[in-house]
Amino acid sequence: MSRNRFASLFLGLALILPAPAFAQDQAADAIQPETTTATAETRVEPVKAKSRMVAAANPLAAEAGLAILKKGGNAIDAMVTTQLVLGLVEPQSSGLGGGAFLVFFDARAGKLTTFDGRETAPEAVDPTLFLDQAGDPLSFFDAVVGGRSVGTPGTVRLLYETHRQRGALDWKTVVEPAIDLARQGFEVSPRLHALIAEDGERLKRFAATRDYFFDDAGTPLKVGTLLKNEPYAETLERIAEEGAAGFYEGPVAEAIVATVQGAEGNPGRLSLSDLAGYRIVERAPVCITYRAYDVCGMGPPSSGALTVGQILGLIEPFDIKALGPNSPEAWRLIGNASRLAFADRGRYMADIDYVPMPMRGLLDEDYLTSRSELLKGEEALPADQVEPGSPPWDHAMLLGDDTAIEMPSTSHFSIADAAGNVVSMTTTIENGFGSRLMTNGFLLNNELTDFSFETHDENGHVIANAVAPGKRPRSSMAPTIVMQEGKPVLAIGSPGGSRIIGYVAQALIAIIDWDMNVQEAAAMPHLVNRFGTFDIEAETDATSLSDPLRELGFAIEERDLNSGIHAIAITPDGLEGGADPRREGIAVGE
Repeated sequence: MSRNRFASLFLGLALILPAPAFAQDQAADAIQPETTTATAETRVEPVKAKSRMVAAANPLAAEAGLAILKKGGNAIDAMVTTQLVLGLVEPQSSGLGGGAFLVFFDARAGKLTTFDGRETAPEAVDPTLFLDQAGDPLSFFDAVVGGRSVGTPGTVRLLYETHRQRGALDWKTVVEPAIDLARQGFEVSPRLHALIAEDGERLKRFAATRDYFFDDAGTPLKVGTLLKNEPYAETLERIAEEGAAGFYEGPVAEAIVATVQGAEGNPGRLSLSDLAGYRIVERAPVCITYRAYDVCGMGPPSSGALTVGQILGLIEPFDIKALGPNSPEAWRLIGNASRLAFADRGRYMADIDYVPMPMRGLLDEDYLTSRSELLKGEEALPADQVEPGSPPWDHAMLLGDDTAIEMPSTSHFSIADAAGNVVSMTTTIENGFGSRLMTNGFLLNNELTDFSFETHDENGHVIANAVAPGKRPRSSMAPTIVMQEGKPVLAIGSPGGSRIIGYVAQALIAIIDWDMNVQEAAAMPHLVNRFGTFDIEAETDATSLSDPLRELGFAIEERDLNSGIHAIAITPDGLEGGADPRREGIAVGE
């Protein structure tokens, strides 16, 4: 199998599932109604470029990143600009008040590495953080809205430190475009308007948030409203002058802490020392060989690369390519593999700096081969067979199964520059609009609700993803770079809460096994199985698989599935970009 696999277009589309129209996600799962600027049917071909490309969830952010590349900046420079603009124009998904994971291929060093900019729990937290006075877990939104859920933000430190090490342009140069746009203003998009309207009750609880997202009459900002953000511009000016210290110390830090600790009805525990002490962590990538490729991503505290890797490893013995994307048997295999991988995820995966993990064991070839024997039946696996496995590791440890709720918001972008550097970055404030607290022109995360609300299971076993001071909550973010012969051939990722894993795994299978280009893979209707129920994307041709999968024993729910895949394929003939039609993003390049 050659690298041309990623350059070829999939021509046999007679049987392929057509791309979906945009969907509106349900409030039962998250505050994420969607609009889009183009239907998938008009975007089957990938965007092509010779040497530079940015694929991101908002045109203003993608174009700003590309402009930096045209100025002679590299992928890290463009990453900073793209993220800072996303934090302005897509504030509900990511920003200065959140965290991120970066998978980066350094062309000069010929090395793939990852940077962990995940939020951390304040030093003042304890096991009762998300329990009520009776010792019972709080409801999700009772925990989210306010200061209790806010972790120490990591995004600014990630941007600054990686740029300091690997950027080509001056720091002020890459920050400036977001400052200018904040002052000039941008038009409220249909998506942002719909999200504000959907979450109005929670957003109005806090004055700063209410004043920014609603007009004087309390109406959500209308589509096309020119929205300026002077406090955001001032915050970025301080960061441009002082670097990360301008955020983690001084007036900005003081305002963050005052906002968190002073949140009426639900104060938090974040302190100035938490901010001053925050550090990013460079970690080795987690990789699994699938077919002729090395699929690499972010390790713990992310469960993304491990769980995606397990899904791929479990299905590798089967001829998914021959079965094709319309085959109920293919989706039986993928769905059951995903259920097994999620069982291991719930038992073992957490912040490896705090909890011993069988990380190598979870991707051990013999372990996955043994687990894949469970897939050789003809039906959905019975629930009693979908149990965590026993991967090899250095010592025994009794752990309980996690019950953390992980809601979709988040954003993903991919960047490739002319020198061969590649960025795959997933960035988040967790739930849509995070904690709903706003200060200095940006929203603060609710990332601590990615921890398990309980510390022990019903048998008294410790839950690996329980909250602890300084610990990073487990994530499903799965920024991925696919390698072949030591070179990157694909950068990809998606938002979507714990469904991120399914979205990314499906896209990888679509590209590697089903010969789709990156745009076809991004637009393909979704089928996702995490815990037994097959979520099938409503109002798409994927629903033709509902009855066959139901007959195989799966519970089925047809629902809107709001991914945001943004991908770049690096081919011998140049770059090919894909942007998920469920969002407003684009791929741009030259």
